[in-house]
Amino acid sequence: MAFETISVIGLGYIGLPTAAMFAAHGKKVVGVDVNQHAVDTINRGEIHIVEPDLDALVAQGVAKGRLKAVTTPEPADAFLIAVPTPFEEDESATVPKPDLKFIRAACTALAPVLKKGDLVILESTSPVGATEKVVEWLSEARSDLTFPSEGSAKMDVYVAHCPERVLPGHVVRELIENDRVIGGITPECSAKAVELYQSFVKGECVVTNARTAEMAKLTENASRDVSIAFANELSIICDETDIDVWELIALANRHPRVNILQPGPGVGGHCIAVDPWFIVSRSPASARLIKTAREVNDSKPAWVIEKVKLAVVDFLGENSTKSISDIKIACYGLAFKPDIDDLRESPALNIARELTALYKSSVISVEPNVETQSVVSGVNLVAFNEAELANIHVLLVDHKEFKSMSKPNGLIVDTKGIWK
Repeated sequence: MAFETISVIGLGYIGLPTAAMFAAHGKKVVGVDVNQHAVDTINRGEIHIVEPDLDALVAQGVAKGRLKAVTTPEPADAFLIAVPTPFEEDESATVPKPDLKFIRAACTALAPVLKKGDLVILESTSPVGATEKVVEWLSEARSDLTFPSEGSAKMDVYVAHCPERVLPGHVVRELIENDRVIGGITPECSAKAVELYQSFVKGECVVTNARTAEMAKLTENASRDVSIAFANELSIICDETDIDVWELIALANRHPRVNILQPGPGVGGHCIAVDPWFIVSRSPASARLIKTAREVNDSKPAWVIEKVKLAVVDFLGENSTKSISDIKIACYGLAFKPDIDDLRESPALNIARELTALYKSSVISVEPNVETQSVVSGVNLVAFNEAELANIHVLLVDHKEFKSMSKPNGLIVDTKGIWK
């Protein structure tokens, strides 16, 4: 099958680059999103997110008539679901549980335009068993079609899981170069998915079953989370023992078999900060280390806030004529990682918001990748030069702009070790 028309449902940080990449390789692509602003922006040949090289790719696809965005799915040969998987809204839950409502909504939306021979791929990071739920939901909506099941070669529609494995800031390159893990409901489904991705992927398409593919993505991010938790825990211990954690890690990493990551204000993004909980929620009694790592990383923002409170006390002690209302606290960086605009699950943003709630107008924030205040609620976004006049400087994200600036005057809470 040639897969001439591809539909990508969800035009966010993964869906839009994927759609643009297929268009760049000669496919007709119909992107689907419920956000009318995103749809209109893309149809103008522009992008609504920050990702290097993506703007040119989208502009080219739209100009050549290969890429368009709509709010309702249209017929296609392959459908890729790239929507978020949030947590259930249950404040009483001791372990966050994944909510598949957006995946189910995508299935409901695309079901009416499915036809025999189509391929449906779940790209959304999902708990184990989610791809089987996709089959179930599509079967309920389209009883006239036969969907895959284990041990049966008879099917009208092929279904597989292929999790994204790209790094924000490098998505365009990594979509092409990285290996892909492809897990079909049946081997025939896997083969169809491999055929589709090989239209642009230069990395290896590694075939497994759907459940293993789902678990592979969760495992990758849980592994990173555990490693970051070790670094974050070290930073707290070093602070208590008056040791420079960055020097310590640099020394330890000189061992040929040691590679400790760098500490920070916590862990953010819609992957590492979220996916490990999918494992814990399914196997709460067994996932002890994974759960503890999540708790360590989730607690780090509160530790940073306490460090800022101590800096406020130090400033007032050194300036007896000043009051809290006279202090200016500048937070540097709101995104969840350097040099992008992605605020999802960002510990930096949460820290800035909590400090703003505590100290009101005394707190200002700088985020060079966000252009307007309307994008970020709960903080006072200001220009770079205004932050330089602050009394307390809180470095939360090591954006390139902050790395290149001189160490500011005043008290410093540096969570990334660049203003030592």
